[in-house]
Amino acid sequence: MVEPMNPPALLLVLHDVAPQTWADYQPFVAAVDALGAVPMTWLVVPDFHRHDNLEAHPEFRRMLTDRVIRGDELALHGYFHCDEAPTPSTPRDWFMRRIYTHEGEFYSLPPEAALARLRAGIDMFRRYDWPLAGFVAPAWLMSEGTRQALRQLPLSYTSDPHHLYRLPDFSAIDAPGLVWSARSAWRRGLSKLLSDQRERRWRQAPVIRLGLHPVDMCHEFSRTYWLRALKRLLDEGRVPMTKARWLALQTDRVGRAA
Repeated sequence: MVEPMNPPALLLVLHDVAPQTWADYQPFVAAVDALGAVPMTWLVVPDFHRHDNLEAHPEFRRMLTDRVIRGDELALHGYFHCDEAPTPSTPRDWFMRRIYTHEGEFYSLPPEAALARLRAGIDMFRRYDWPLAGFVAPAWLMSEGTRQALRQLPLSYTSDPHHLYRLPDFSAIDAPGLVWSARSAWRRGLSKLLSDQRERRWRQAPVIRLGLHPVDMCHEFSRTYWLRALKRLLDEGRVPMTKARWLALQTDRVGRAA
């Protein structure tokens, strides 16, 4: 007997979720909710840039709890989402930490520091009774020390722009993603061009991720693109689900095949 193939999936992921970014996201989330049952994965920062601690925002936490109840996923997205490590000492590190991003919090952390922050984030999720399966490093940048720390923790997955990784062994699963650089008009134009090309290339991919950032929501051009892309992919028959749910389906499929 031949097993039916899983339908192609769509993962809608909101990065940098914090009280101060919620105003940017709120109209987009309302538009997504109006489409029907479209579950989302929210990448939550416990204390965004060290001045937006979730402890001080009970209404925001209640909103996140409501999202969990309606079927969304919350994932841990760093702890402070800012890079406070000493000044870069190599050209590569300078590029990654000063040009590519200033927010690679876990890019250079040793194992002990990474483990402490990850445990603090896990403890926060437990305090608020939020299920937690995944960790995504800010800007997807992880030191070897962070990887060592993740192997010690009760998490199911992490990710980079092109893969999900099962923990603790970091086995890779292809999961291509669209993401924009939206801070200037020329970057937004180039991002749309690249995203259109990639979407065509990935038409037969089992899964496509849409990775949104708060800055995308600040410009009508990028905000409109994401909503239209979501609708288009849904109309093509892709099934929306959270990252944790999609990964669980892959695990079930592998288990049945074995």
